[in-house]
Amino acid sequence: MNMVIKYDFYKTSGGDWFVDIPKWEGDIAELQMVMGADQFLDILSEGDERFAVTLSTEKFTGSDCLFKIREGDLKGPEFGTGAWYILPSYKGISFDHNMWLCDVTKWVFGDFPEEIYFSRINW
Repeated sequence: MNMVIKYDFYKTSGGDWFVDIPKWEGDIAELQMVMGADQFLDILSEGDERFAVTLSTEKFTGSDCLFKIREGDLKGPEFGTGAWYILPSYKGISFDHNMWLCDVTKWVFGDFPEEIYFSRINW
């Protein structure tokens, strides 16, 4: 089933990236982007401290893609489970950037999709 969703991401004054999920019932710390996802957002942000991203499980016009490498948790229960993804390129620029996405991804999509298509939304 294809899902197309939009989420805002923001960077705190301390330099940490978070996803803004208004109906999130868990701890705010669970929404922090870590383990390479923060560097991924540095790439997408283009220097902005807040921006939006359209996400989908299917390719759409103008999208780039994250590919799942494998599922697996990090050492320690504080991170929960997750999956490793790679960003081969963004806007035609090669990155080959690996990142770990936590259970919030599973909450958003219902599982850890093989491919996550995305596009930054210019406000």
